[in-house]
Amino acid sequence: MIYFEDEHVRIRPMQPGAPASFTQAKRAQGWHATPDTMEMRLAHEAQGLCTTFVAEYDGERAGYIYVYWKQKTGPFAHTDMPEIVDFAVLEKFQRRGIGGKLMDAAEKCAASRCDCVYLGVGLHSGYGSAQRMYVQRGYIPDGSGVWYQDRVHEQYAPCVNDDDLVLYLLKRFSGNLAK
Repeated sequence: MIYFEDEHVRIRPMQPGAPASFTQAKRAQGWHATPDTMEMRLAHEAQGLCTTFVAEYDGERAGYIYVYWKQKTGPFAHTDMPEIVDFAVLEKFQRRGIGGKLMDAAEKCAASRCDCVYLGVGLHSGYGSAQRMYVQRGYIPDGSGVWYQDRVHEQYAPCVNDDDLVLYLLKRFSGNLAK
């Protein structure tokens, strides 16, 4: 199945072999990476728990994103609201519209089952461009506050500004994106 294709970009489901190649590419640019999480997501797709999307740019793997159908944590745990999870575009492919195309594909997929979608975004500066993109795409805070290590973080409680410190954002779809 092909979710999107133009002159340079193709978006399709993740295939075996992608976790190892993404891990190698992420390590080469200084990101911490192991193939375990991506292998788990492939298994989850086989079980019907999520839908995977991989972007290729001129035949090279460039980025990925996942839509999970029922999460066990977060503000909408155990509901039918889908969550967009683990979105990344490798640095050498950024600023080419690939991230927007991945988000378009994920949102269209989510809209096929629900009238809204949510995601968690980290609060440190490494997520700055993602934070801006989500706001520009119409995502707003869900109102549950800041989360740390998969729980609402209590007011005045200490935390570390790491990848576990997140704000959940929600987007309601107007019209039917699934068409």
